[in-house]
Amino acid sequence: MATWRPSPNFGPRRGGVRPDMVVLHYTAMVDAEAALARLCDPTAEVSAHYLIARDGQVFQLVEEADRAWHAGIGVWGAVRDINSHAIGIELDNDGQQPFSAPLMGALDTLLAGIMARWSIPPERVIGHSDMAPDRKADPGPRFDWRRLAWQGLAVWPDAAPDAAADPVAFREATTQIGYGPDWDTGLVLSAFRQRFRPWADGPLDTTDMGQARDLARRFPVDRGARVS
Repeated sequence: MATWRPSPNFGPRRGGVRPDMVVLHYTAMVDAEAALARLCDPTAEVSAHYLIARDGQVFQLVEEADRAWHAGIGVWGAVRDINSHAIGIELDNDGQQPFSAPLMGALDTLLAGIMARWSIPPERVIGHSDMAPDRKADPGPRFDWRRLAWQGLAVWPDAAPDAAADPVAFREATTQIGYGPDWDTGLVLSAFRQRFRPWADGPLDTTDMGQARDLARRFPVDRGARVS
C-alpha cells in the first residue's frame, strides 16, 4: 500500500546479508514532504526504506532487500554495520509532539509485514537512540513502545524491582539486550530509560535493574541472528 518515491541513496547489503533488524527514526523536519526531499536528495547521502507521514500515508524509498543509508555508526548486539542488517523507517515527527494516531496505525501494519517477510523477532526492532546513544535521540521519549510490544512488534519489560542496583550487573544485562559493551553506563542508562522509563531521573535504581534483567532473560538480542 506504500507510495513509491525512489531515493538514489542506497546500495547492496554487504556480504549478502538479509535484513534481520528494524530501526525506527523520527524525521525532525517540518513535514513529510520536507523529509522526502532530503531523503531523495543525492547530495544529502541519506535515505530510509520507508517514511510514514502524520496522516498515515506510507512512502517507500528503497527496496527492502537493498541497503538504505539511515543508521550511521552504531552497535546493536554483535552487529556493527547496522545499515546492512536493518530496514529503516522514518516517522514524520519532531520528537517533541505525540505521534499521530494515523501514523501509529500505519506503522503497526507496515512493521508486522516487514517482520513476517524477513522473520525478524521483536527484540531486533529498535530505536536509533538504542544503537547510537552517544549521538541520536530518535524516536524519542514520546514514542509509544508499549503499544508495539502489546502486538508482538517490540519488547517490553515485565518485572518487579530487583533487590539492588548494581552498575556492573546492569551493564551485563543491557549488553545481552543489545547495547554496546564498551559504552558508558550513564549513556546506556539514559537510552534505556528513554525507551522504557522516559519519566525516570537520577542514578541507576532497582526498577532499572529488574527491567534490564527481565529483558536479558527473555529477549537476548543475538539469538538466531545472522551476524557479519
